[in-house]
Amino acid sequence: MFNILDRRIDKFILLTVDLFIIFFTYVLAFFLRYENITARNWESFLALAPWILLISLFFLTVYELYTLNRKSIWDVVRSIFVATTFITFLTMAASFIFREFALPRSVILISYFLMIGLLSGWKFIYLKCKRDYKSGTTLLIGSQVEFAKIGMSFLGPIKWKHIQPDQSIEEIITQMNKVDSVIITPELLEEKKAQIIYQAMKQNKILYVVPSLYDLLLSKSIITSLDDTMVLAVKPFGLPADQRLIKRVFDMIFSFLFLVLLSPIFLFVSFLIKFEEPKGRIIFKQKRIGQHGNEFQIYKFRSMIEDAEVHTGPIIAKQNDSRITRVGKLLRLTRIDELPQLFNVLIGDMSLVGPRPEREYFTKQFVEQFESYEYRHVVKPGITGYAQVMGKYTTDVEDKLRYDLHYIRNYSLLLDIIIMLRTIIVLLDKTKAEGREKPAKVKKGDRNFPVNY
Repeated sequence: MFNILDRRIDKFILLTVDLFIIFFTYVLAFFLRYENITARNWESFLALAPWILLISLFFLTVYELYTLNRKSIWDVVRSIFVATTFITFLTMAASFIFREFALPRSVILISYFLMIGLLSGWKFIYLKCKRDYKSGTTLLIGSQVEFAKIGMSFLGPIKWKHIQPDQSIEEIITQMNKVDSVIITPELLEEKKAQIIYQAMKQNKILYVVPSLYDLLLSKSIITSLDDTMVLAVKPFGLPADQRLIKRVFDMIFSFLFLVLLSPIFLFVSFLIKFEEPKGRIIFKQKRIGQHGNEFQIYKFRSMIEDAEVHTGPIIAKQNDSRITRVGKLLRLTRIDELPQLFNVLIGDMSLVGPRPEREYFTKQFVEQFESYEYRHVVKPGITGYAQVMGKYTTDVEDKLRYDLHYIRNYSLLLDIIIMLRTIIVLLDKTKAEGREKPAKVKKGDRNFPVNY
């Protein structure tokens, strides 16, 4: 039966076995490379072992390889590939910095391929066992629309129960007794939601609560008192001066470094765009809404035909959009079309990480629909963001807004670094860039309810 302890045990088992496999791959690599391990080689490896395990733990955590319940095996393999690449690169750097040359580069490279293979095999077996023998039953308390949307994010043959939010609390608790985990949507009244949460915690159920936008604005509040009454002191929404300064310095340094390192790609892409359309522009400029609602010119590699919106007006790009050029399809698939925004970061219009900027036309629509949408503009927009690494291009506006508000409330430099590292996974996953018209694929037997879009 699923419970809170199960998740902690799963995390401990996954991380412990992962670290053991990583350690084992280096030992195995030595034996594959040499018949015998000399004392000097062994001492060098042991000297670097704490560093190797420490950076391994960091990247295993960044790429969430300790939680696999809602991931496909290909999602896991992508994460393993990126994580082990960083681990290997930093191990080589450490062996050079610490002068541990008795740890040969050949051994490190052999261990790299062993890591990818053994970690992928172990995760595959683990996922197979979990989904075959421990699928559990999930109760979703919400509308049919929420049921369809949230259910699509779960992988595997999950057993579902669904109950409408207007049902009596007694009926909801009765259904909750029959399941292993519970999902609560924002449609419930606060009093009823509180009762359900209390009962779920009392019964040690796995509990997922979809936060309302109001909940996110209250997060990170400070508990204080007025006389003997406990109150929440709500922090101003935005970043304090010290965090803004640190973020700006970080943006300037890394945007400049990325521009220098990626300059060959800039030249090559410019050539491809000009080769396809000699008279067309290389850089596409467009007005977007930035910090404090001010407009700025965003830069992108042009991926559409010239004057693409002359006859259509402002519309969001769709799957198989006829306006997108052949080169543009490649640029959009790899997200290379966004690279010129590094200039926006360098001059201060944007940040490396933040909510994605929208056009005024769409911003006005979103503000009318969600009043708290304007809170996104208290920080600079970013090239990548929390909504981009947690969702997809097709993720709806409200869910993206939830991610953006959570990011602003929980900002730290470490969070920016983690988002940038996770962006690599987004670049390797083409489903993250799918257009809005392409429906999600559902394997036969994976769902027991209809989903319409």
